[in-house]
Amino acid sequence: MPTVVLMDVSLSMTRPVSLDGSEEFQRKNLAVHGLNMLFEHMASNYRLEFTTLMAFSSLWELLVPFTRDYNALQVVLVTDGSLGIGKGSLRHSLLTLKQRGDDKKFPLPFPFPTKLFIMCIANAEELQMTDAMDNLEELLRISGGDGQIFTMEGPLCMKSVQALFGRLIDHAYSPFHAVLHCGNLSSDVQVFPRPEPIVVDEEVEPMPRTVSTDLEIVGFIEIADISSPPVISRHLVLPIAVNKEVDEVGTGTTDELEEEPSASQMAGKSPNFCVLLHGSLKVEGMVALVQLGPEWYGMLYSQADSKKKSNLMMSLFEPGAEPLPWLGKISHLGPISEAAENPYGEDDSKSPFPVQPPVKRSYAQNVTVWIKASGLQTDVQKILRNARKLPDKTQTFYKELNRLRKAALAFGFWELLKVVADLLERECTLLPDSAHPDAAFQLSHAAQQLKLASTGDSQHSAFDHNIVPMHTDFSNTEK
Repeated sequence: MPTVVLMDVSLSMTRPVSLDGSEEFQRKNLAVHGLNMLFEHMASNYRLEFTTLMAFSSLWELLVPFTRDYNALQVVLVTDGSLGIGKGSLRHSLLTLKQRGDDKKFPLPFPFPTKLFIMCIANAEELQMTDAMDNLEELLRISGGDGQIFTMEGPLCMKSVQALFGRLIDHAYSPFHAVLHCGNLSSDVQVFPRPEPIVVDEEVEPMPRTVSTDLEIVGFIEIADISSPPVISRHLVLPIAVNKEVDEVGTGTTDELEEEPSASQMAGKSPNFCVLLHGSLKVEGMVALVQLGPEWYGMLYSQADSKKKSNLMMSLFEPGAEPLPWLGKISHLGPISEAAENPYGEDDSKSPFPVQPPVKRSYAQNVTVWIKASGLQTDVQKILRNARKLPDKTQTFYKELNRLRKAALAFGFWELLKVVADLLERECTLLPDSAHPDAAFQLSHAAQQLKLASTGDSQHSAFDHNIVPMHTDFSNTEK
């Protein structure tokens, strides 16, 4: 997630800040000091992060452009919280938010995932004396709400601004270090960008799930078997340098950072399991299944950026014991050597995947779905057509009647059952004198059963219960 730094260089940022026993500084100087601290941290710990710097007041200027495309942003807005006055100010922009035409839309929210961090070179008390804090909170809400407002604590000084940017670094730019295990082998790695906590919506009490710092490889599988699975995020896995010589790799000029350092460069000349794993996956055409936490898995694989360069990547699956249905439960997978016979065949002519479910599902099952009123009307009319052909269509009549009854019960559509019962009673009164006597009995019986089901009584509204034809001396059901 590349970072956009927006530096407020308006006149209010030149307001002086008195520091005891030293020269006079401006708020702009404090902001520059804090940004230098942030950039130095990123140069040491986030070498793959791409950053752009923009300065703005009434106009704006791009000082340092991006060097790559991006589809998500992390915006750091550095300001003293002065909203400005008149047209074009933040206060005026927020007040006229709903009056803007399509050609002058407010830039937020962005059409891609964004985190907005507002760094205020002012303390909370100063911002709350005006409506500045309310407007900044509204700006954060419009951006999507994913971010935070940071204010200075204590007097405006170098120490306070260091603490301010230190809180930002701890919150958004702390590197994610982990240990990658595979049997007796292990390697210290950095996962970039830092994996975000995941909240599983299906859980009764949703709790954020975080990636463990102990990543355990549970097995290997061919790329063809895992195909292109759905993932929630992708990350670069880098071996952590183990000597001073390696610390100097890729930390030189901006041109050197144009391309990411490879795994072998990051690991230096010392033997490293991460480099061995990367090379093996690349040569063998396989992926490694890795456990991220309790019932949460991902995969490690080699991805080529060019003909000569590839990286070790990690993709995270949706949390759960069975994230990829065609593999079955991950915990049920095992080594080929423990199988009674080779599941791939002696000549690799077959595959154990997809795993067949223990119960064969019937995709030909007729499931009743009423998306539009016309669909419901068609089902009701089908019942009435068969009702007018009783007793010849007795079996078909009850089949359609039970299908509608089950759907109504499943949807809680009790009123439908009563309405259809009324329609059947009406059909009974409209029977011609030449109608078979059994038709009247069956219609009255079906109407009564539907009315009983519509009351919600457990005996008559059971989902698995079927209405059966009434046995009469005139019964002549279709064969």
